[in-house]
Amino acid sequence: MKIVTILGSPKKSGNTAKVLSMFEEKVAETHEVERIHITQYQVGGCLGCYKCQEKKDEPGCVQKDDALTIFDKMINADAIVYASPLYCWSFSSQIKPLIDRHVCLVSDYGTPEHDSLISGKPVALLVTCAGPIEENCDAIQGIFAGITAYGKVAAKGNFILPFCTTPDAIGDEGAELAANLAKAITGK
Repeated sequence: MKIVTILGSPKKSGNTAKVLSMFEEKVAETHEVERIHITQYQVGGCLGCYKCQEKKDEPGCVQKDDALTIFDKMINADAIVYASPLYCWSFSSQIKPLIDRHVCLVSDYGTPEHDSLISGKPVALLVTCAGPIEENCDAIQGIFAGITAYGKVAAKGNFILPFCTTPDAIGDEGAELAANLAKAITGK
């Protein structure tokens, strides 16, 4: 199984990166893993032109930036993990343009022919946050539910590490969350 992880944190070695690394190390024992650190790519915001909807067998975006490279990796992967720190109850601004550009992956939304270039793939959400999950992570979980329905993917869960303040303080709870995420994605 080839697993693509998308690190949406502006920090290369922050909380989210550490927990994501724990997951990657666990699954890399038996699966191929490729991390996409979003800050190393140029991804512009969606223009809302809907030119991408003219092509159903590829992401037909008119913008020729790194989103197309990332989408190609996602399409060719067997599973995808989105990882983001919680910023203002939602995704980081670094990953948000890529999420908005998911319109390139979906065709015929709202019709019986609704399809996606990543349809059926197992996906999961990994979030680290400084506060609690309750009354703090509701928006990001709702947005991710919308993304998974829109993309027609197999949602495997939301994995949230609360009260996460420094990478050095991530211990057994982070390891357990990473192990649960690995089990959800790989089935093992």
